[in-house]
Amino acid sequence: MLKERILTALVLAPLVLCAILFLPMLGFEIAMIGVLGLGAWEWANMSGFVTRQTKAIYTFIIVAICSYFTFAIDVESIWYQGQLNSLYHYILGIAALWWFVSFLMIIAYPRFSSFWRTRRGIQGLFGVLTLIPTWVAIVSLRTSLYDVDSFYGASLIFYVLGIVWAADIGAFFVGVKFGRTKLRPKVSPGKTFEGLMGGVGASSLIIAFAALHYAVDPSRIWINILIGGLTVAVSALGDLNESMLKRCAGIKDSGNLLPGHGGILDRIDSLTAAFPVFAFCYVSWMA
Repeated sequence: MLKERILTALVLAPLVLCAILFLPMLGFEIAMIGVLGLGAWEWANMSGFVTRQTKAIYTFIIVAICSYFTFAIDVESIWYQGQLNSLYHYILGIAALWWFVSFLMIIAYPRFSSFWRTRRGIQGLFGVLTLIPTWVAIVSLRTSLYDVDSFYGASLIFYVLGIVWAADIGAFFVGVKFGRTKLRPKVSPGKTFEGLMGGVGASSLIIAFAALHYAVDPSRIWINILIGGLTVAVSALGDLNESMLKRCAGIKDSGNLLPGHGGILDRIDSLTAAFPVFAFCYVSWMA
């Protein structure tokens, strides 16, 4: 299993790197639609859409919405005079609200879950609120200051990836070694409070390095630390949210597309929360 995970990572990492750095913006937007389209198929499966036809319809809806944004809002219109397109900003605001609601659902689980766990439509809506804002967030970050520095937006994406992956790695190793106190055992039995603290500690190193590297104004250092910490905390929420839905569906992995890793959603669950919340904070207080 570990060998498969490593080999899969060695194949995927260069592809992700090249896509972020070298694809033209239209190609990048389409590539992200493809990734989230695969995630939509898996979400449909978790939501109880059992036939290929219903899964395909659900996937088509997600892909069609993102495709509409791609061709209706050209790259030059995503940002105008330092302001994000109002529709994109609105979607990111809805996403921030959705993740607050998701937090309440996880805290309360399994109470009140009977209302939504057997309703495919509601769980499908959860997917819309998760996947579409993720695409909007990634595109919004990638196009930030694109006319000034075509790689600036890429650095924002790598920042989010860095702190989330550092948190995942720190949580894994600290949790395995010292994990005792279960975080939310009814949602994800393997997650521990000690692991969470290990993840926060590891990601803090990336946040501090980024602040030094970009020479952040001392008057704004705390807002950067706060947003970075919030992004890490929300990434754990994304993981727990998918675990909750998989538990309701009675499945271990969202799919089997990635050898040793499970499905697409198993790899990006943390990012589906981290990217929209970070992008909303960036647009509102950092841009």
